[in-house]
Amino acid sequence: MLRIHPFSALRPKPELAAKLAAVPYDVVNTEEARVLAKDNPISFLHVSRSEMDLPAGTDPHDDAVYTQARRAFDKLQADGVLVRDPQPSLFVYAQEATLGGRQVRQVGVVGCCHIDDYNSGVIKKHEKTRKDKEDDRTRHTLTLHANSGPVFLMYSRTAALTLLMDAATKEAPLYDFTAVDGVKHTVWRLPQTEAAVAAFAQVPTAYVADGHHRSASAARAGADLRAKNPKHTGNEEYNWFLCVLFPADMLTILPYHRVVRDLHGLTPAAFLEALRKVGSVEPTTEPEPAATGSFGVFVDNRWYRLTLPDSSIDRSNPVASLDYVLLSERVLSPILGIGDIRTDKRIDFVGGIRGPAELEKRVRSGDCAVAFAMHATTIQQLMKVSDAGEIMPPKSTWFEPKLRSGLLVHTLD
Repeated sequence: MLRIHPFSALRPKPELAAKLAAVPYDVVNTEEARVLAKDNPISFLHVSRSEMDLPAGTDPHDDAVYTQARRAFDKLQADGVLVRDPQPSLFVYAQEATLGGRQVRQVGVVGCCHIDDYNSGVIKKHEKTRKDKEDDRTRHTLTLHANSGPVFLMYSRTAALTLLMDAATKEAPLYDFTAVDGVKHTVWRLPQTEAAVAAFAQVPTAYVADGHHRSASAARAGADLRAKNPKHTGNEEYNWFLCVLFPADMLTILPYHRVVRDLHGLTPAAFLEALRKVGSVEPTTEPEPAATGSFGVFVDNRWYRLTLPDSSIDRSNPVASLDYVLLSERVLSPILGIGDIRTDKRIDFVGGIRGPAELEKRVRSGDCAVAFAMHATTIQQLMKVSDAGEIMPPKSTWFEPKLRSGLLVHTLD
């Protein structure tokens, strides 16, 4: 069963929370981080993307980058921006946003999960991680001796945890602000800590929704510190890593669209004819498909709907039935000659709230020849893949809204 652990958080003074809180390190590049943190010396991006404060062109894995991260982290504490909570606590974290014209709200519990639960599969994953990214975040964690950003987990809702979270949200919040991107963030202390720990102990499994590299690096950092501690008891903070756990039915997965730079030597007419051998192709004014097994296709400045025969899809196979796999196996590889989408430079991805308008822009500009609008992966599909011990295709889930880093920091000592 799932273990959750209250912790003595490093957290900002309430009046500084909005300025300090930052998007996750992996949703911005160095230049974007510089823009977001411009004229804001307390942005947590100075910790999570510390290369932005070094000369342009600095290798993001240079020793100086990690030294700079620790320097920025220490300064936030020395200046009284980040202050240690006197008692171990769990917290409730709510986010509200408008996505595609729809209002969404997700409410989860912030606490620490055990690295052994991650390693044993009590916490299930669905992505392959890249060694270079794992190495980077492991070193970052060990340099700070802290989890600088939370891992985004989901679990099947329980009545007990819902009641505990609802009760917490009726109290005065620790933080309540709306970020520059329009997402509202509210944090409360969860008063019934023991009850929450007991309730999570009845949850059989949790799933990594977002943060596979953060969770893998946290487990590696914890193992490294265990090995270096001859007096290891199992009670140390490095056995735990920072997480936010949300009921799965509250979460929103947005589609991760595809764009391809050329038609692999085909004319638009020949390409459409090739698609007709795969499924039905009809002009459409609705780019995003309403159901799985179909795709919006923008080519030659027009939208089409490609629909695969349902009888050709093995719905019993949680991976083979995914739209992202079907598109790769039936269109991208055989018709457009796209090999490994992780490495092929002819394909690119448009995720999150950037929808059909961005796809049209990429094609009309001449940057790409064709775009595919995808149906979002469902929570049920994601859980089935994870339960089967399988791996999702690359770039197939985009969760919104994103968690903020810096609001609650877990240190490993």
